[in-house]
Amino acid sequence: QGSVDCPNLEFEYRDADSHGAELAELYSYTEEPELSTNRRCFEEDFHAQVQGRRWLELDGAQQKAYVMRLLDGLEVVNREKRLKVARAILYLAQGVFGDCDNEGDVLHWSRHNSFLLYRLGTFTAFLELLNMEIDNSQACSSALRKPAISLADSTELRVLLSVMYLMVENIRVEQEADPPEWKTCQETFRMELSFPMHNEEPFALLLFTMVTKFCSGHAPHFPMKKVLLLLWKVLLFTLGGFEALQAMKVRKREELGLPPLPEDSIQVMRSMRAASPPTYSIELMEQQQQKRGHRSRRPLVKQDSLDIYNERDPFKNDEAGVDEEENDDVDSGIEGEMDLMERDAIIPAMPAQRPPIERVSFPKGLPWAPKVRQKDIEHFLEASRNKFIGFTLGQDTETLIGLPRPIHESVKTLKQHKYVSISDVQIRNEEELEKCPMSLGEEEVQETPCEILYRAMLYNLPQYMIALLKILLAAAPTSKAKTDSINILADVLPEEMPITVLQSMKLGIDVNRHKEIIVKSISALLLLLLKHLKLNHIYQFEYVSQHLVFANCIPLILKFFNQNIMSYITAKNRYS
Repeated sequence: QGSVDCPNLEFEYRDADSHGAELAELYSYTEEPELSTNRRCFEEDFHAQVQGRRWLELDGAQQKAYVMRLLDGLEVVNREKRLKVARAILYLAQGVFGDCDNEGDVLHWSRHNSFLLYRLGTFTAFLELLNMEIDNSQACSSALRKPAISLADSTELRVLLSVMYLMVENIRVEQEADPPEWKTCQETFRMELSFPMHNEEPFALLLFTMVTKFCSGHAPHFPMKKVLLLLWKVLLFTLGGFEALQAMKVRKREELGLPPLPEDSIQVMRSMRAASPPTYSIELMEQQQQKRGHRSRRPLVKQDSLDIYNERDPFKNDEAGVDEEENDDVDSGIEGEMDLMERDAIIPAMPAQRPPIERVSFPKGLPWAPKVRQKDIEHFLEASRNKFIGFTLGQDTETLIGLPRPIHESVKTLKQHKYVSISDVQIRNEEELEKCPMSLGEEEVQETPCEILYRAMLYNLPQYMIALLKILLAAAPTSKAKTDSINILADVLPEEMPITVLQSMKLGIDVNRHKEIIVKSISALLLLLLKHLKLNHIYQFEYVSQHLVFANCIPLILKFFNQNIMSYITAKNRYS
């Protein structure tokens, strides 16, 4: 149960939100008119080629023939014609919503069309177009000259990235009713994104390069929200989500001859309630100042009244103690000032009240199985020997002569919960390789998607981390607009700014939603990357973490908590 001020939150511990919600977050409300433009581009071309039929009525061969004809249209030199064809393909990827009756049908046809588009080579064609747009110096210089950048400056890029995102997201999601050929496509696409051919760079690296180019100021018109969402989903698809990571961890422990994991951490997390956020620091200070003010005016009373406080001891485990603690919760609010004064007059030695967030009923025992490292046992024995014997035995954890019986029991308990992590084995192997480089030879490195991505990122890794944190800072709700900060609203602001109050309110909601999605994608991306790098090799994880710390990641995270977290989390940021 949550406390009075912090109710339970609806939260499910998963890699991503529901399929429909993830697709919806690709768009802004200001892009809504473009949906009808995409539909018009498709229907004009489709009705010219297929008379009196709808897309849903065509058989597989006819749909394939029409998509092939559309892909030929991407080869033309004229940018306007090429954009019209790209919009028609985007309408297909969006699920031909004009012909569907409900949201379920739209999602079904969006997946169906995405697999069809992938099988016919659409992703590769759009990747070439994306490279052309990234290298388009004319668009970059035009955006740099403009005083205010809007949606119109990134039209082509947004269409291309939207098609690629829809394909990645639709193919990434697995469903039980998928035919076998779709599962084959899924694996092929994953391999294609993970292991690039002909010494090309991974697709994720191209997106990282777009992020750094945007943050350096050379391409301020890049639609960053779409780039970050696509980058997150590409990493999620190629590296694997939390469940895939857990399976890899179990498999790797078996290969290294380590005992199995004491529990499935994903299931433990899912069984826990969503953590109540910390109390807003300013509110906490105000409460403390109010309580100090009340306490300074209380009269002197008899020492016997301490018995009343002892009866109200919040740390008692009996039912009465819990009930009275809940009464204290209600009375300790700002509205209950008079009650506090009266109670302080009776109870002179009452300590400072704990913040409301700590007043929750915790389950008995910890949710996690305790884990003890070898070093913890050594440090405990070293301290015990110094205290009782006066000398130590180094790393010897077996000899307990001269130590009292409780120390024996403590060591036995510690050894029962001893846990050797994969990281410990990796560090030990690195130390052995460093000691004997000639006799042990070169280390065999497994070519995993994570290893290939890290190798590709290594050269510019500090710049990638700094760029991500710069965007995260600009999207922080408490950040103030500065002249040197980057503009992350280029792909949400319309060409014509709002005139009426209602339009301004709608744009404000859209901007807040836009920032929230950017924060979600960057935080999920960094968390996923760190988890996979830690499993792949502990030193890769430490190197990335080190650069995050150098780039002030910790103060930035604290900046997010320096606000009213409950109102930030529960804000809908959508039109109702």
